[in-house]
Amino acid sequence: MRAPASVIIRSVGIHAPERRVTNEELSRTVDTSDEWIRTRSGIGERRIAGPGENPSDMGAKAAAQALERAGLRPEDIDLLVVATMTPDLPFPSTACLLQAKLGLRKDIPCFDVSAACSGFVYGLQVASDMVRSGRYRRALLVGAEKLSSVVDWSDRATCVLFGDAAGAAVLEACDEPGFGILAGELGADGANAELLYAAAGGSAKPASAATVAAGEHCLRMNGKEVFKLAVRVMAGACERVLAAAGSDASKVALFIPHQANIRIIQGVAEQLGLGMERFPLNLERYGNTSAASIPLALEQAWREGRVRHGDLVLLVAFGAGLTWGALLLRWHEPSR
Repeated sequence: MRAPASVIIRSVGIHAPERRVTNEELSRTVDTSDEWIRTRSGIGERRIAGPGENPSDMGAKAAAQALERAGLRPEDIDLLVVATMTPDLPFPSTACLLQAKLGLRKDIPCFDVSAACSGFVYGLQVASDMVRSGRYRRALLVGAEKLSSVVDWSDRATCVLFGDAAGAAVLEACDEPGFGILAGELGADGANAELLYAAAGGSAKPASAATVAAGEHCLRMNGKEVFKLAVRVMAGACERVLAAAGSDASKVALFIPHQANIRIIQGVAEQLGLGMERFPLNLERYGNTSAASIPLALEQAWREGRVRHGDLVLLVAFGAGLTWGALLLRWHEPSR
């Protein structure tokens, strides 16, 4: 197969669990309130997975919707990439579990990308590059998270922020030049890993009765430091990617930021000299869904007609690692 002129997002799909947990509900179990949460994060409610509902299950539903919208069958997919920081199991990969649930072919590569909240952006770059190589025609990219499984529900600083969901995109080779990723930046700063992490559960500190009792498998975050770094790094990545593409912020139809915190997004918009009207938000309904947040926001913007054929769209994220990524796309109208 020859290398394509472009790699486009042909379709998108999402899935969120049925259960909604409102701020008022959380205020009955931790010292918080709807006003406290909304003013500090912009979040009104979040979705929480039910018993036995795992990232691969949510991812399968989002992927099925994306395939249906594209008019494709599972056997049409040549590559599967799953972005998640909450895999079903330590191993095998969630991608392998999802491959079986979707009935994808057994002769295709399937693997996870672990870049936390930047995972979908990382995965989009990796999957696009693999399709661009000419070896694959269509890739399925899924961001799926069950953050409720790693949250300390007694810690009001973190438990109010996170939710569960999945988003998916079908990527496809395209003969039309000038679409898909025009410029991108992926980065990481492992020296700041302690700002957002889980202390136990890996080979460095395997699970034990002591680690469970100490809550060391739960997410821990230095919110103030993460906030400061996120605004600076996300805005800087946007500026560098736009410069690399020979463009500027005024030409971008929509910025799709990772939905972590309304104040972070407002800070990025301010540094770029932009109003919030070009930053779609879904925080109020979903909270921070990590690798699922960008596809959730992208699908909503596309479904509402806020992004059209030929528009410039900039995806930007920041997460544990610390990782970040920004991709400037020229949008090719996907299937519905």
